Amino acid sequence: MSKMNPVVHWEMPAEDKSRVSKFYTEAFGWQMQQMGDEYGGYLMAMTTESDQKGPKNPGAINGGFFDKSDKEGYQYPHLIISVDNLEESRQAVEKAGGTILGEAMDIPNVGKYLSFKDTEGNIVGMLQPAGMGS
Repeated sequence: MSKMNPVVHWEMPAEDKSRVSKFYTEAFGWQMQQMGDEYGGYLMAMTTESDQKGPKNPGAINGGFFDKSDKEGYQYPHLIISVDNLEESRQAVEKAGGTILGEAMDIPNVGKYLSFKDTEGNIVGMLQPAGMGS
């Protein structure tokens, strides 16, 4: 059996970051952190007690909100899968029938990220955490 790559992050679109921040903070007690321009104005959502290594509770994941737009993949929620090697995973996605969307991007202090469309039309992300692979 090959290694299982876990879901490590979720993302949802938001039209109004202040509004969505207020909603999830009030409704679920999440801690929200607005990121700067170097992170594309991303809004981080801490859904569980976390430290520099991530969630302290096994199985819990954090997420965030991106700007909703008409660009493909920016209208619906999606998941992020952790991979050891982004290039090998890109090849595996294509071999399995998926479609790579765009180019890999470096996210400062996070790692390398790439989006793809699975065989059902879902937009999913892959993340090679900083310090892993090539």
